[in-house]
Amino acid sequence: MAEETVKSTDKKADEGKAKVRKLLGIEPIETQHESKLDGASLKYTARTGVIPLKDPFDETEAEIFFTAYELDGIADRSERPLTFAFNGGPGSASVWLHMGALGPKRVRMEREGWMPAPPFRYEDNPHTWLDQTDLVFIDPVGTGFSRATKEDLDQKFMGVQGDLDSVGEFIRLYLTRYGRWSSPLFLAGESYGTTRAAGLAGQLVDCGITFNGIFLISTVLDFGAIQFGRANDLPYQLFVPTYAATAWYHGALDEDLQQLALADLMTEVKAWSEGELTLALMKGDRLSDAERRHIAETLARYTGLDLNYVLGTGLRIEIHRFCKELLRGEKRSVGRLDSRFKGVEALAVNERPEFDPSMLAITPPYTSTFNDYVRSKLGIETDLTYETLSFNVHQKWEWERGAMPATGEALRGAMAKNPYMKVFVGQGYYDLATPYFATEYMVTHVNIDPELRENVEMRTYESGHMYYLDLDALAAFRKDAREFIDHSV
Repeated sequence: MAEETVKSTDKKADEGKAKVRKLLGIEPIETQHESKLDGASLKYTARTGVIPLKDPFDETEAEIFFTAYELDGIADRSERPLTFAFNGGPGSASVWLHMGALGPKRVRMEREGWMPAPPFRYEDNPHTWLDQTDLVFIDPVGTGFSRATKEDLDQKFMGVQGDLDSVGEFIRLYLTRYGRWSSPLFLAGESYGTTRAAGLAGQLVDCGITFNGIFLISTVLDFGAIQFGRANDLPYQLFVPTYAATAWYHGALDEDLQQLALADLMTEVKAWSEGELTLALMKGDRLSDAERRHIAETLARYTGLDLNYVLGTGLRIEIHRFCKELLRGEKRSVGRLDSRFKGVEALAVNERPEFDPSMLAITPPYTSTFNDYVRSKLGIETDLTYETLSFNVHQKWEWERGAMPATGEALRGAMAKNPYMKVFVGQGYYDLATPYFATEYMVTHVNIDPELRENVEMRTYESGHMYYLDLDALAAFRKDAREFIDHSV
């Protein structure tokens, strides 16, 4: 009996050390579809499934789930642009770009992007990119239906370099399996996906894979610009214009500022932030009481916050405190991903919001509609959870030697090696996750050669981090993207 107990214990221990995940393990499925676009018929083939990633001994280490769309009736696929798209997190699936902006189907939301009443539905996307480019939506390992085969392999993929290697290998395999090596290629990444896109451009050019263009959607090329900390004053300067835009949207500014057009207000606040405010913060404790009060008065005026509160922050307003403080008197908070959104707070005394209302407004509609869509229309049958946003991945993520990544140099290198590559940078005025002024700072500090700077264009939309949630911003983004692709091919 004792011997049997020992053997049983050892067996369980061995199974625990090398637990094999239940994966999809299926060949990609192709289905035929038709949508309406500007009154015309759009016929296309959807391909969904996994591509396995293997080690040097041909053992599968992970499966990456993807959803691809190809327009039917194309005589020469080599002349047809192909765009690889992904979101960020780290830990986010590609469902947001897939069913919010680029794909042929779109989650039905309220016009501004607010959550509609359930049950949730999807519809034809009048602003899909499919009429202009084939699309491949990639879910990195640990997101969507993508999984490592064993739990102890997670860390191989859940880090900056491991993520670049795995997504880069997926792109290589997709080009090979589906004969797209000679197609014009594009990348579209959102949030941490912009960090990934910049890194991939730099890494893959050395492998012979070059891109005609890259879309950076709500950009972060250097986390130091948005990472609040005691020894880093940069975010306290770069977030102020978005604080001002947020206060303006919610009617919290003085009347003379409220009467300004948003773009004019931003010009004024940006000039002050990179001028007087920057110099004041650099002085630190050397700032006189009179100087401190003068700066606090202007900062309170631009942010809509109480003067004494601003003085109490030491002129350094951290994002979550701002999200709670602006509408504290109404027992409301504002969103981080999109500061137009309001959250209902239980108490008016907390230092930080209970939750991000902009994230909670989109998670249920996108999760339920995609789970229905992928099973009822695309033919995937599985009980596996589709991880729209995996906190497990986020918690396991390993930064490079403990430091936050900066992939601006990789982007600069890619542009130097491939001077034909163009870069589109899109931002939202109400984005408090990757504020647009911080993005401007990052892009202008990449050290791009003067002869290549004209290859970079920036656009800012009156929306948030996922600026395509707003229908007007989505339409404007599609127009800009169309022109960018045309000029890049």
